[in-house]
Amino acid sequence: MAGGRWQQHEGDSFTQAYAHSLSHRLPLLYMVVVFDALLVALRFRSDAPALLTLFGPVVLGSFAAWRAFYWRPSAVAGRSLMVLRRDLHAMSWLGAFAGFLFALWGMLLYPYGDVAEQSFIHYIIAVTLFSGILGLAHSPLTALRIAVAITIPTTGQILFSGHPNAVLVMMVQVVVTTILLLVTNGHHRDFVKLELSRQQLARREREAAQLAEDNLLQATVDPLTGALNRRAILTRLDQELERPGSPDSKAWLALVDLDGFKHVNDTYGHAAGDAVLAAVAQRFAAFGRIRCFGRLGGDEFAAVLDPDLDEDGVRALATEISESLRAPVLHAGAVLRLSGSVGVHRMDGRSASDCLERADAALYKAKEQSDGAVIVFSPDDEAELQTRAAITRLFNDSDLADRLRLLYQPIIDGETGGTTGYEAFVRWSPDGERWLAPGQFMALADATGRTGELTRMVMARALRECPAWRYGRTLSINLAPRDVTRAGTADALAKLVEEAGAPAGSIILEVTERALIADPRRAESQLQTFRNRGFRIALDDFGAGWSSLSQVHRLPLDMIKIDQELSRALASDPGARTLVGTIISLSWQLGIDCTIEGVEDAAQAETARALGIRLMQGYHFGHPEPAHVALAAMAAAPVAETVSLRA
Repeated sequence: MAGGRWQQHEGDSFTQAYAHSLSHRLPLLYMVVVFDALLVALRFRSDAPALLTLFGPVVLGSFAAWRAFYWRPSAVAGRSLMVLRRDLHAMSWLGAFAGFLFALWGMLLYPYGDVAEQSFIHYIIAVTLFSGILGLAHSPLTALRIAVAITIPTTGQILFSGHPNAVLVMMVQVVVTTILLLVTNGHHRDFVKLELSRQQLARREREAAQLAEDNLLQATVDPLTGALNRRAILTRLDQELERPGSPDSKAWLALVDLDGFKHVNDTYGHAAGDAVLAAVAQRFAAFGRIRCFGRLGGDEFAAVLDPDLDEDGVRALATEISESLRAPVLHAGAVLRLSGSVGVHRMDGRSASDCLERADAALYKAKEQSDGAVIVFSPDDEAELQTRAAITRLFNDSDLADRLRLLYQPIIDGETGGTTGYEAFVRWSPDGERWLAPGQFMALADATGRTGELTRMVMARALRECPAWRYGRTLSINLAPRDVTRAGTADALAKLVEEAGAPAGSIILEVTERALIADPRRAESQLQTFRNRGFRIALDDFGAGWSSLSQVHRLPLDMIKIDQELSRALASDPGARTLVGTIISLSWQLGIDCTIEGVEDAAQAETARALGIRLMQGYHFGHPEPAHVALAAMAAAPVAETVSLRA
């Protein structure tokens, strides 16, 4: 087998398969040699010299027994590829040499026997030869060498021995040997094809297994962080919920959101953000009481925490997690710093989506506190969540036209007492009895995606109910933050104003600082679009905490409205008066109007006048009233001269 045919298909797997097959054949063939040598020795023990008789069973038998032991399957299985290749190469020549010695021994005994004993020699040699060829069907080269090694020394001896059947015996031996060699070649080809097919099938199975493993990784592992992906972590949440036990024995779900991640992405690039996410995953992995964790998306992670923890213990663990996120991340020479807010909820038997909702509610509160706060979802949070969920469903399903009403509050010229305009306030009722202010339901409009619809509806109704421009007054409408950045809002509102026959300059659109902080560049562009349509723009709740007063000069504003918290403190707080004075000075320098909101008594009004504020608004001058009350007041009151330093 160590010749050309085997060499053509030589390879690691094929070598091992070939040696494994031979290990189950060669020991049996060598035992045939041992058995045949014993039979021949017994047959000639009294006719041939003892030394010649014992050569077969002692020398040849010992060699065959050693080779049989050497080729036992357990020994072959433990050999290296290099040793197997050496053994296969040696096997062919050793087999031929052993066959030659066996045939030579038989021919040396041949003259000492009678016709019957010589016929026995013919039989034994033929059986040994045919057994070797058939047993080495997978190694045609070895079989051929054995056939040649046995046939050549026996042919001449038998033909010239004078045996009556010598010619027939040799013809049978040669013909049958030739046929068996052809059969051996066919078996070898079949073995090669079968083994190659088996190896190809095994290779395909390995490839299929690898593909399945790769698909499993893609389906369950986040490639960026190595943590579980959203699908996998949700599956784990379902498994946790299915575990038997009381609610107090359930695992904790922690949601973690990175504070400052957007800043890292915007300042240092997305590669830096990816480095942060990978570092966060490594830090999660360091906590032994985290059962599993995964990335839900963006910079939000979910972790399942040990159920044996009580509330104090889980709060302490969540705090440790949050603190670990404060450690800086080094990336491309930059030191990246951020923190993580954590919301925690005990997974007490609800669905995975319900658990996520409650952990997210806790996370929302934690983010409001900022600076890596930790909030554990409480029974009070549950009651608040249920109330909010019920109101959200009502808001989402309600016909806004039937559940909205508008009230109008006057804006007063503090010097003349005349009314310069009205601000429209919207109210929404979940049940037709309670009426909620925007602060109580605007988040619902935002969550349900109805802010645009709400703004258009308020604008249309206010224009229809309170045509203040007909009385020389302005009408102020509040815009939600999304209205400021949403493309098309200016065109939609301008169309409503045009259909109502109102001059756009009489409509003041009030925007909050929050809308400007979210996306300053887009907000600035959109505000300019509003002004290009003729609207006037007022910055509402100014002084309530905007991060940079210096950016005001870049915005296309017509008015600043001072926050009512400053208004309440005017009469008693020198600091508030100083800040208001600064804002008034800023508005004068920018050439824009300034209105103060929330004036509730005469002391506040007088202080505001003393500081130079002319336009005022608040309960001291009038509560928000229905449209017919506002219209009656406009018809009866004189028109104040509008203070406008900027067209």
